[in-house]
Amino acid sequence: MAFSVRRIDYFYVTLTDSVDIGYDVLSQLAAQGVNLVAITAVPFGPTRTQLTVFPEDTAKMRLTAEQANIPLDGPHPALAVQGDDEVGALAAIHEKLRDANVHIFASTGVADGRGGYGYIIYVRPEEYERAAKALGV
Repeated sequence: MAFSVRRIDYFYVTLTDSVDIGYDVLSQLAAQGVNLVAITAVPFGPTRTQLTVFPEDTAKMRLTAEQANIPLDGPHPALAVQGDDEVGALAAIHEKLRDANVHIFASTGVADGRGGYGYIIYVRPEEYERAAKALGV
């Protein structure tokens, strides 16, 4: 099962319930050339959403957010996995982390429909280096 892992930073911002606000943040980042590797958005209470962004360039993200007055929290470390989509692919990754006694406290994954997948792994800060080592980064 072929896969690659890289260290990645993420930031989050809590948005109020508005049809424009997610667009406003994402369009400001795009206008400044901030390339995002991944994003997630989840409800955070009845009228708010937590938008999590994973930029390709952390420094550019910080600068753009500061200039655009986007109140980001971060950076926080995560691991980004990409690989061949086959049965058991994620189980093999979890096995490596279990063997290293690393606890995954959240994850997000998606198959791309063309034979590959992407998987974001969040681990406790005190276990991050051990997780990275277990996955060969």
